[in-house]
Amino acid sequence: MSSATLKRALDLALELPESERAALAHDLIASLDGPPDVGAQQACEVEIAKRLDELEAGKARTIDADEALRRMDDRLRRG
Repeated sequence: MSSATLKRALDLALELPESERAALAHDLIASLDGPPDVGAQQACEVEIAKRLDELEAGKARTIDADEALRRMDDRLRRG
């Protein structure tokens, strides 16, 4: 792609509303990752369903974001 074509594409993209620019940026970045890993996506969906089931059954509890960040900081400091 020539630099003139790239500049024209950028100029057109910058004319889009913010939400459409964000969607375009997301899609462009995602295109750099290659094809999606279907196995990983399925594994994530299974894990999400399992965790939701645990929450709904009362086997797990949530914590707020401040507490989660504090715990992560503590673990990172310990190495």
